[in-house]
Amino acid sequence: MSSVLYDVPGPRAIIRNRILGVITVLVVLAVLGWVLWRFWVTGQFSPEKWYAFTFTRIWEQFGLATLRTLAAFAVASVGALILGFVLAIGRLSDHAWIRMPIAGITEVFRAIPVLIFMILLYYGLPVIGIKMSSYWAVVIALIAYNGSVLAEVVRAGVESLPRGQREAGYAIGLRKAGVMRLVLLPQAIRAMMPVIIAQLVVTLKDTALGFIITYPELLYFARLLGSNAVLGSPLIPAALVAGAIYVILCLALSYVAYTVEKRLRRSPKTGGVAGAGMGPGPANAPTTDTELIAAQKGIGKFDAGSTA
Repeated sequence: MSSVLYDVPGPRAIIRNRILGVITVLVVLAVLGWVLWRFWVTGQFSPEKWYAFTFTRIWEQFGLATLRTLAAFAVASVGALILGFVLAIGRLSDHAWIRMPIAGITEVFRAIPVLIFMILLYYGLPVIGIKMSSYWAVVIALIAYNGSVLAEVVRAGVESLPRGQREAGYAIGLRKAGVMRLVLLPQAIRAMMPVIIAQLVVTLKDTALGFIITYPELLYFARLLGSNAVLGSPLIPAALVAGAIYVILCLALSYVAYTVEKRLRRSPKTGGVAGAGMGPGPANAPTTDTELIAAQKGIGKFDAGSTA
């Protein structure tokens, strides 16, 4: 079947796409082979460059640096999620005196680069007499930036839902907080889950910016090891090892996201208000928002007739 937004490729288009795919793969393999060849020619794979990794102490330090990276990411991700939901709910408020300041705060946090935020917190606050550790400078900067981005993600997810979901919630007597908590947010989170996880991956990788303010995370230790002349200055090997660890961490986070998304898909797919913890209804219960509103109106007419 074809869609108005996508035309099914014909035989010529299929052949052309396959040729372009093969050429792209060959180009990528050629570039990768050239890079590996340059590493080999410059002696980056020589035993002298990898001599430092024969010591157990080096791997222990890599492990500690990885734990520091995860420690910053764990607190920053939780804080960003909480801040994102708070800012999103504030931006969805009907009161302008709440919505406008929250919108301004969100735009400011999203506009400031993470690195500048870290530098301001770590090097700027001591000027006015406030001293902050490098760990909290990294965490607060990540929370402020990623929380503001997640706020826009959640807000867009809620506003993209059909208006009938909100109206159906009001029709059964829910207040605005109940409609938001029981009807809109669960559906928005399910729809925005891939984007939320992608932003958390960005948060994990942005912890590497902490080496600028001397936070001893993974990249900081890799740079420190690579500049050690006693061990042969293994800059490229240290960067390769650190990069491999980052790849493993991101793949693990992506796997967790895939598992969560898979379980959400397996959960019972109930529409809007039916998913608000009301439980299964009778066989002839309304299944759509229109039927639900019609049923509510019918009940109102029946009650009015009975009273009469």
